Formats: sequence, C-alpha cells, structure tokens
Amino acid sequence: MGIRFDSVTVAYDGNVVLDSLDLTVEPGEVMALLGPSGSGKTTALRAVAGFVRPASGRVFLGDRDVTDLPPYRRGIGMVVQQYALFPHLRVDENVAFGLRARKTPKGEIRGRVAEALEMTGMAAYARRFPRELSGGQQQRVAIARALAIRPDVLLLDEPLSALDAQLRSGMLAELARLHRELPDVSMLYVTHDQVEALTLADRIAVMDAAKLRACGTPRQLYRAPTDEFTASFVGGANLVPVTVGTGGVFFAGTEVKVDTDGVIPGAWATLCVRPHLVGLGEGPNQFIGTVTEIQWRGATHRLYVNVDGHTVMADLRELKNPPGLGDSVSLHFASEDAVLLPAGVSHG
Repeated sequence: MGIRFDSVTVAYDGNVVLDSLDLTVEPGEVMALLGPSGSGKTTALRAVAGFVRPASGRVFLGDRDVTDLPPYRRGIGMVVQQYALFPHLRVDENVAFGLRARKTPKGEIRGRVAEALEMTGMAAYARRFPRELSGGQQQRVAIARALAIRPDVLLLDEPLSALDAQLRSGMLAELARLHRELPDVSMLYVTHDQVEALTLADRIAVMDAAKLRACGTPRQLYRAPTDEFTASFVGGANLVPVTVGTGGVFFAGTEVKVDTDGVIPGAWATLCVRPHLVGLGEGPNQFIGTVTEIQWRGATHRLYVNVDGHTVMADLRELKNPPGLGDSVSLHFASEDAVLLPAGVSHG
C-alpha cells in the first residue's frame, strides 16, 4: 500500500508548517523525508499518522482517503525517536500492546509477538523490562511493536537520533535488512541525517521551509542536484559562483569545462563539485589557491583552500606529506564530476 499527499497544507495559528505537499510513496518503497529542523518533514509524517489535521488537501493510503480517519483506524505502524515503551511492561508485553488494542484473538498474539521479536533479533529478551535493555535494544523493541500489527505502512520519525554513532550504524543495517524481508511494506522515514537517507531510502524527498524542494533517488540527488540547498544537504558540496559566457564558464578568472545545458549565456550560475571529486595537483579544470585549514579524518585529509575569496574543500586519501597552512596548491576536477546549477540561485 502506498502513501499519497495531495496538496497537503498544515498550519498552526495561521503559521504554515507544511505548504501544498504533493508526494507519492509507491507500495513497498522506502521514502526518506530529509531536511533541517522546522522544514515540515515531521509534520508530513504526523499528517499520515492522523495526529495533525490538514488545513487543506487530502492524505491517501493506497486508494483510501484517510484524511478524516482517527489514527487507530489507519492501520499504520509508527516508531519514534524516544522509543515510547511502557516501563512497567516486559518486552513481549510491549510488543503485544498494539495487537491487544486491536482486539487480536489471544491465540494469535503470542505467535505474532514471537515473529516480530525474531525479525528484530530480540527474541532472547522477551521477558526483560525496558530498563534492562540498551538504547539500541529498546529501539528494536519499538520496531518489533510496530511490525507486530503487520502494517502496510511503517512511519519512522528520527528513529536513530538518540543512539550513538556505532549503534546507529548497526541499526541502519538492521532496517535495511527488514526492508528486504518486508518488500510489501511502504516506509516513510523522517531524518535530518543525510547518511541515513542515502543508505536506506529508495527515494529522498528534500524539505526546506515547509516546502518540497526536490525528490529523486539518492544517486540522482547526489550526482545531479537541482539547486544549492539540495546539493549542500544531500552529501555536502563545493558551491562556487561562476559566470557563463559565450566563450565558456569562468571561475576565479579561469575557464572550466562543464556541461552548460539549461544555463543562459551571460548569467551567473553555481558550480557544484563534491569534495571527494576534487584532486590535488595538476589536471583538468585546474585552479590555484591557498590552504586555510587542514583536517585529518583518519582515512582522509580534508583541505580547505581559498580560491579568489571562495572556500573549496578537497577530500583526499590520507596524505603522507600534506601541505601546510598558507601553502599555495593546485586543485582540479573532471568535467563529468561537476554540475552547473541554473542562474537565479542565491550566492549569499
């Protein structure tokens, strides 16, 4: 069962927090809603769950208009960042809670609980209380509880944000595995973490200031972003102003070779290049700058280079002899690794 937002607008006291959202999540798809705090992504999820009422527009689950239905009649599983487990109930009782609320026959509940705990790797912890579990284990129980009702749609609201980096990585792998094991379940996954979105989602909807900015596969948004915000929020990028003339594209007084389709000659535009695609030394599209900062990141060095007043980042495999602060260096990038964003984009 898919999800469809049909021009959904949500407002609180006249303040629009979700503005005319049109978006479709296909059956069995994982759609990540990615954006900063206040972008409208959690509001969109809550509109699907039934916790907020749209000021206008409709919400559909499959062909069913659920806009006016209360949450308990939508048949949705939901996982939030704070787990929301009942501290006085054991793990299996927490997982059974939704089934009992739906008046599932008692003979069915035990099997469904066991199935959900097995799927999330928590079968051995069935008789423990939440306080006896780690944060990652508690989140697995919350996911098991959502899966036990066998929902067609699973909503996940920042489910990993309360976990440390190592646990988050492990849980991402578990969620990816669950997606493979439950190919018919549609998932709407809210996050501000680009790594989670890139790792898990079939498609990403990028939100900003209550509006949908872009939607596409992780590869599409990473390799060919449509605007500066999407480029910077999905993966991080070098974004520098260039001029587009009849004789070519120029950055810092140097011509760079890049595809100019869709860009009007004579206009300002933005050149987008991912830091790991910028090389050190001589090469195509070469320019010279001064090193202003060096960060060692274990397997890589990140160089920050001032080029004609603009900072360019280069992520390089760990350098045995990195340049020093104030050194002049040459950087370059391949033409096919750069994207020219159309004129009219802010260069603030």
